[in-house]
Amino acid sequence: MAIKITGVGSYIPSAVEKNEDFNNHQFLNTDGSSINYENTTIIEKFKAITGIEERRYAKDHLTSSDLGFFAAEKAIINANIDPETIDYIIVAHNFGDVQKGKEQSDLVPSLAARIKHSLRIKNPYCVAYDLLFGCPGWIEGVIQAQAFIKSGMAKRCLVIGTETLSRVVDDYDRDSMIYSDGAGATVIEGDDSDTGILSFQSASYTYDEAYYLFFGKSNNQEGCQDTRYIKMNGRKIYNFALTHVPQAMKACLDKSGEKIENVKKIFIHQANEKMDEAICERFYKLYDYPMPENVMPMSIHKLGNSSVATVPTIFDLVINGQMENQEVNKGDLVLFASVGAGMNINAVTYRY
Repeated sequence: MAIKITGVGSYIPSAVEKNEDFNNHQFLNTDGSSINYENTTIIEKFKAITGIEERRYAKDHLTSSDLGFFAAEKAIINANIDPETIDYIIVAHNFGDVQKGKEQSDLVPSLAARIKHSLRIKNPYCVAYDLLFGCPGWIEGVIQAQAFIKSGMAKRCLVIGTETLSRVVDDYDRDSMIYSDGAGATVIEGDDSDTGILSFQSASYTYDEAYYLFFGKSNNQEGCQDTRYIKMNGRKIYNFALTHVPQAMKACLDKSGEKIENVKKIFIHQANEKMDEAICERFYKLYDYPMPENVMPMSIHKLGNSSVATVPTIFDLVINGQMENQEVNKGDLVLFASVGAGMNINAVTYRY
């Protein structure tokens, strides 16, 4: 049985936050001291490293479950299915629903339950649950969906990645410019074709690496010290990703039995342009094969890092011809890959 993506959809918020919008921010070091650079210099260096020019933020009245619902609706329509026939709804996120201007995360009921409710699905045997796996959450959800279908536990699954990272950033931290909001969704089904998921690889590095991404205090020492924000050790994450992600991608591709020269596209988590490029270059070096041009579609320049939403969103954009000089044709071999909090890594080899 082939297990494949039969429907795609994404929701990209309309509110654009450009780099120059951060010119009046007060950025501080982790100890609360002032940074000895003008904001224009900080932003220039930030863009040179990450590639980010602008990012999208959800409108004030919307939450992660709302964005996930919008993306899910599009995927269901794209797949041309009756939502009542969905067996599992798997929603990957990290912080639940966070209202604009609030610090508290709302996770009861689960985001999956909320999205199922918004879809008005009556079937009680459509099981809805949340998945917390850091930025690789959507890919892990796809891996779980194929396991359900392969085992006979399900025929059709809806996998969603949704996040509003703009609600959990520390405005005094330069890293706050990385994060954005968005959602992507896919319908996963089984059929008798020769396309679909060929192999996968997942790993969790927690012995020394578990807290490379964490919830920490604001850089502003005068603020409330009980409030926590998303924080990261960027240098350690960068080195970790360059060491382990190419190896996971290679292990995944090798399991599929396919050759490196057959890979047409790599849909990788959009975390940092230089890091993503270095990961893919090292991946190809493991095969002593040159990295092709345009093999790695990039959305980070305009959409920023929307965590679990980045991979399904960019896949949706390419599939629907919304990215210049990027396309996927029937029969093409593609790789999905991600790294994030945990530290978790995963990859999927997929025949479109």
